Amino acid sequence: MHLEFGSKVLVMGILNVTPDSFSDGGRFLAESSIARQVDTMLKGGADIIDVGGESTRPFAAPVSIAEELDRVLPAIRLIRQRSSVPVSIDTTKAEVARKALAEGADIINDISALRFDRDMISLVRETEVPVIIMHMQGTPSDMQVHPHYDDVVAEIKDFFAERLAWALENGVAGKRFIVDPGIGFGKTVDHNLTILKRAAEFNELGCPVLIGHSRKSFIGKILGAEVDARDVATAAISALCVQKGVAILRVHDVAMTVQAVRLAEAINGAD
Repeated sequence: MHLEFGSKVLVMGILNVTPDSFSDGGRFLAESSIARQVDTMLKGGADIIDVGGESTRPFAAPVSIAEELDRVLPAIRLIRQRSSVPVSIDTTKAEVARKALAEGADIINDISALRFDRDMISLVRETEVPVIIMHMQGTPSDMQVHPHYDDVVAEIKDFFAERLAWALENGVAGKRFIVDPGIGFGKTVDHNLTILKRAAEFNELGCPVLIGHSRKSFIGKILGAEVDARDVATAAISALCVQKGVAILRVHDVAMTVQAVRLAEAINGAD
């Protein structure tokens, strides 16, 4: 699987097949609702669909491998029946990732940056798929308990430099990786705003940059907007990210984001 970067920003649609995700938990558990959402994202212009079976919202409890597989594998099969669109599997578990790849997933999206499961690096080494690694201070169960940084962007860059060096020591080249600074994962509102303002600095790592800001709580805290009323603000941030050289945007409302991104790209290309 090879993703093309540079010609346009890629829009990744979120498909949470979970009962407890912060934005859409419980909405996409039945096959019919999953199918409708997949069709909506494809019609909206999704470049990638990201399938997750374990909530990573603050204070979320982990789920078993068996339960996660029961959630994600039917969704991946359904997508594959409908489209050849690249599919990413959002998991920290090597066994879940392995079986998802066998069912047709193309990308591993690991919010732990290969830290939670020691077998994940072996799987990555065995395969040729792109791998998304994310920065998180702590774990989902404790990440929002007084997060602190002296320089949030510099510390995240140092984290990725260490993870990329570790991966290389374990036989995986840096060109395989996409980096996600982890908006909302062990960050305050101010940390998130600084990450977005300075997002271009992450390009210095030499990897494509993914931003996952969609509907997150910092938007609600700034605007006073409920979760389902944050898509316009999400699209505005997406347009800003185009200016920062971000490669992938992970969002809930694909169609709105695609419109914002394509317009921002057109402005960038104007004389």
